[in-house]
Amino acid sequence: MVELFYDLVFVFAITQLSHGLLERLTPLGALQVGVLFVGAWWLWMYTTWCTNWLNPASTAVRQLLFALMLLGLLMSAALPHAFAERGLVFALAYVAQHLLRSLYMIRAFGPRTGHGRNFIRISLWLLASGVLWIVGGLADPQTRLAWWALAIAIEFLGPIAYFRLPGLGASSTADWDVDPQHMGERCGLFVIIALGESLLITGATFANLPWNQPSVLGFLAAFLGTVAMWWIYFDSGSERAVQHFEHAADRGRVARLAYTYLHIPIIAGIVVCAVADELVLVHPEHAENAGIAAILGGPFLYLLGNALFKWVTNQRRLPPFSHMVGLAVLAALSVPAFGHAFSALALGWLTTATLMLVALWEWFSLQRGKA
Repeated sequence: MVELFYDLVFVFAITQLSHGLLERLTPLGALQVGVLFVGAWWLWMYTTWCTNWLNPASTAVRQLLFALMLLGLLMSAALPHAFAERGLVFALAYVAQHLLRSLYMIRAFGPRTGHGRNFIRISLWLLASGVLWIVGGLADPQTRLAWWALAIAIEFLGPIAYFRLPGLGASSTADWDVDPQHMGERCGLFVIIALGESLLITGATFANLPWNQPSVLGFLAAFLGTVAMWWIYFDSGSERAVQHFEHAADRGRVARLAYTYLHIPIIAGIVVCAVADELVLVHPEHAENAGIAAILGGPFLYLLGNALFKWVTNQRRLPPFSHMVGLAVLAALSVPAFGHAFSALALGWLTTATLMLVALWEWFSLQRGKA
């Protein structure tokens, strides 16, 4: 339960990110929110890796999570103004979480153990990125994105490089012996957090609109699209992935690729879909380029992430064909001649229909034993 309690901070963070994207629906705004989103995901995922090896019933572990929650809440509160006057507050709260957690793990395992040496390497990588986060927080808002993008790049490359350092060598995936059930459950819960934000935006927006035909149709499209996203991930994909995970010869490699990296487009897709749902509800008429990008981009990211996730966690030569067809439909709709031919409401229904088609196609295939 303490891990679920910790997750509540990220409910707030996802809300802040989706609202921030809605307010800054431009290429620059999307890049800024994207950097902040990956940072928030990295914080949550690193903590998930750590709690795999810790006892949450321990008072010391609970105190660690409570301290991370306080820093995370401060960071999330600063998110809307992270590229303005609260950049340094955001950066300090972000870096403090990474270093506090890593230093705790070194103390818990001891610096001479395999896990302890692993977290020494991780701490030094995070210290390098942390310097860039703080420099970016001190920098002019116009150059902050470049500093923070470089910091995220370091953190992103760390696991790929096995946190290799001169004199300390590299970690091994044998050091990353995680529990498949724990990792699968925790990532599934984060998907639920993101889907919950989508439902929250849909309900709150619909409640403040006149209940006419366009708003009711937009409400139904948003709800059914969210249900389809739940179905695509949870009907069989998450469970089959955990089964593959349990029998994998190298669990650390599966945890790194399938859960740490490939869940990024899954969660990002849900966040963008939440933004698109509000756009469709509030402006069901003709959509601008940014609106079309959100309406089509959210489902595309979500399907792409799920296709890759299922591909690497099953004995498949290719990603699921149903997902590839769905991606092809969304790509076709993104052609300007098609995308601008529909209203925002019509596009919303087309993307919902595409997600429902993928969900039903996969379900029928599994029922026939062909997937």
